[in-house]
Amino acid sequence: MTPPQRRIAVFCAARDGIDDSLRKAAYDVGHWLASHDIGLVYGGGGSGLMGAVSSGALDAGGEVIGVIPQSMVDREWGRHDITELHVVDTMHERKALMSNYADAFLGLPGGLGTLEEIFEVWTWRTLGYHDKKVGLLDVNGFWQPTLTALQAMVSNDFIATETLDDLVVESTIPAVISALLAP
Repeated sequence: MTPPQRRIAVFCAARDGIDDSLRKAAYDVGHWLASHDIGLVYGGGGSGLMGAVSSGALDAGGEVIGVIPQSMVDREWGRHDITELHVVDTMHERKALMSNYADAFLGLPGGLGTLEEIFEVWTWRTLGYHDKKVGLLDVNGFWQPTLTALQAMVSNDFIATETLDDLVVESTIPAVISALLAP
């Protein structure tokens, strides 16, 4: 396999949730990335939306790089049938290594961990630690409540309008990936 030209780090749930369409969307993201020769960098898990996104990429013959803390491997949460699995000590090391591999970041539906991960890399971009784009795939309006909260932060002058405008938000896979990888 020839390594892909570009890679996107995807943050998403390690759980399935209650809406099967979100799991399907995660699978479709992985499949779409691999079908367009874009590598997947993700949290290294085999369950939930993480399992779905990695399965989609693998099923399409794509590169899948997982980064997972040892404590999660100890709980047997890691996926070992991927292109590369990097085991690190901490969540901070996980995000730093994912950032090193990625050309952009994409948030899919998820919970606290997903929020923390996407907000951290977005904060890094805002502070100038990297210039990689950050975005959300708004499947079925999943991110709308979060965007409403962010708009309230803008309205109260806690976030600059330009910072919120910098976040890529799209409802289709081609649109969000194109925007993330655009110059």
